[in-house]
Amino acid sequence: MGFIHVDVEVSNPANPDVSESVRVMVDTGATLSILPSSMLERLGIQRLSRRRFRGFAGVVTREVGGAYIGYDDEIASVTVVFGSEDDPPILGVTALEVLGFTVDPVKGSLNRVDMLI
Repeated sequence: MGFIHVDVEVSNPANPDVSESVRVMVDTGATLSILPSSMLERLGIQRLSRRRFRGFAGVVTREVGGAYIGYDDEIASVTVVFGSEDDPPILGVTALEVLGFTVDPVKGSLNRVDMLI
């Protein structure tokens, strides 16, 4: 099995009619989603705070904000990381959960799941 990549729509909750599409790698080992800072800035998404993250390169600090992410007719409000030039766009596990999808590693796709209330 290889990596799973999908196209998602990203928009600003304050202006959801304007969106941009981006191809992301699905990473269930990543808590939050990482998106290009330049795209988030074009959409007017505000930087709300700074967080520390641990990755392969050690500990890094990145700014975070809130965005709408859409995939396969589902839209959810998620916390996103303002990625640096070297950060690949990633769809993290919290976005998968609030969108209502799980990874099917055999088929290399995302499947809808019933959410718990």
